[in-house]
Amino acid sequence: MRSLLPAALLLASPLLAQEKKEEIDAAWIRSRYTKHEFRIPMRDGVRLFIAVYTPKDTSKTYPILFRRTPYSLRPYGPDNYPASFGPSDKFAREGYVFAVQDVRGRWMSEGDFEHVRPFRTVKSNPRDIDESTDVYDTIDWLVKNVPNNNGCVGMWGISYPGFYTTMGALSGHPALKAVSPQAPVTDWFLGDDWHHNGVFFLAHAFNFMINFEKPHPGPVRKAEPDFDHGTPNGYKFFLDLGSAVIANEKHFKNNSVFWNDLVRHSSYDSFWEARNASAHLKNIQPAMLTVGGWFDAENLYGALQTYRAAEKLSPSARNLIVMGPWWHGQWGGDDGEALGSVRFDAKTAEFYRENIIFPFFEHHLKQKSDPNLPEAWMFETGRNQWRRFGEWPPKAARQRTLFFHPRGRLAFEPPKDTGAHDEYLSDPNKPVPVVDYPAAGMTKEYMADDQRFASQRPDVLVYETEPLEEDVTFAGPLTALLQVSTTASDADFVVKLIDVYPDDFPNPTNNPKGLKMGGYQQLVRGEPFRGRFRNGFAKAEPFTPGQQAKIEFELPDVLHTFRREHRIMVQVQSSWFPLTDRNPQQFIDVYTAKEADYRKATHRVYHSSSLSVRVLPWQ
Repeated sequence: MRSLLPAALLLASPLLAQEKKEEIDAAWIRSRYTKHEFRIPMRDGVRLFIAVYTPKDTSKTYPILFRRTPYSLRPYGPDNYPASFGPSDKFAREGYVFAVQDVRGRWMSEGDFEHVRPFRTVKSNPRDIDESTDVYDTIDWLVKNVPNNNGCVGMWGISYPGFYTTMGALSGHPALKAVSPQAPVTDWFLGDDWHHNGVFFLAHAFNFMINFEKPHPGPVRKAEPDFDHGTPNGYKFFLDLGSAVIANEKHFKNNSVFWNDLVRHSSYDSFWEARNASAHLKNIQPAMLTVGGWFDAENLYGALQTYRAAEKLSPSARNLIVMGPWWHGQWGGDDGEALGSVRFDAKTAEFYRENIIFPFFEHHLKQKSDPNLPEAWMFETGRNQWRRFGEWPPKAARQRTLFFHPRGRLAFEPPKDTGAHDEYLSDPNKPVPVVDYPAAGMTKEYMADDQRFASQRPDVLVYETEPLEEDVTFAGPLTALLQVSTTASDADFVVKLIDVYPDDFPNPTNNPKGLKMGGYQQLVRGEPFRGRFRNGFAKAEPFTPGQQAKIEFELPDVLHTFRREHRIMVQVQSSWFPLTDRNPQQFIDVYTAKEADYRKATHRVYHSSSLSVRVLPWQ
């Protein structure tokens, strides 16, 4: 086979030592790697565009680290090099072949693009393609045509590329030895991105789609400007905008196929069910390391669900999970020391890149020594330390229940009168804001933001424990059980778990904004639920005004310690704007609601309501 590479570039050991101190940038990569661009034919004849970067040192063989993206593999052109490869600079220093591909129908690749293209369980002819077949055909071409590869391939990707990595795990190619889906898109109705428990994440969906679905007739050399809201105040912008169908007419001009799909498929029908990637994680052959962030505003659900589904459907697979205290993708380049006002006392992302992701691929792709990674390597917030577990959730965690009491008390013992209730007036024209500062959409910090502003509103119920006498650690999923009634025929309910700091909690050492952390109400986990789906997401049902109804749903996992002298708080509300769309509080199509459809309603929450948690014994 004809070599694609120039003569070997042999580096002396003193220079290697010097390189360890050099910062990697495009010039560094150009001096050590050669770039090639190809159009690889798939089984149905469609050609996918790929950039391959091979080490100039041809004295040994290298594994291939492969990533697929709908966001463009920029920079294009054989003489243009990126500033980094990821998932950490150690991979470039130690030597890998890097391959990055535009997925089918995006940018320089041929074919038709389809959002989260469904996995085909039956493939009877070359036209039966999906993302897993494109992965298989690409890997097959790479191992047969790229010289000096060692026959081992790994895949990784964050967010949407994480979905393509999950699909890659299903390809069945024998050369694919290890995969790392990171914050992977998994289910766009139940918990990722556009919906949580059927509630539409308006600001996030709009801001993503208005930019993602711009036409791209060819390679774009630099990033295009994002949509201009005309104001930094997203609360005002989306309140003025109205419902999803109005956004379509005004801004998408009815040209966004997927926005139209969002509006048409308002319940968990076959459209969404076919796009649930976790349902197909059977008989996985490569080792899998799923990565996620406890404060990932986009795909926290996806990381946890991918790991959980692989455990259930592929019990013999090597299946690991890492969860750090990160916003979406923070582990890829940031140091991971803080999220907004909350600090974690360590460079958590650097630790992950050095001690987890790099040795994982080194072991499976280069046959280096086994790093003995635990099944679950999780960062415990609150106490701010890494924890190793043999399974997740940990078996040692015991189920306990926090009950709602009169006068806003929260306790582990049930109330005497479960028929008592609290109530509030919910006005969709004055919804509860998600943050108390200007923001054009969903912020990366909101999942750990201060909730003091919300606890002072009359349309937010607040339940709080006494100061804790000892540390209490929650580990695993949370289950909200609400007994409610309403004067409306539909309603949303948002449940938030909050860590209330003592009034004398010290301010940050470096505190240019003069932040006061005493009494800080840190959001630990929050999740909305659309009441019409309380008996199943496939079929909506109205409330009967004045009649009690049960709403039970799961909030994504936590590993958080409420320290001694802190308080545990739960807040309940019915809007979270513009993070979630407004419920008109009538049993009508929320996506096509008109201005006159949004009506006030009184909601009651009974003291038989609770939040179930899993508590770890002190260690």
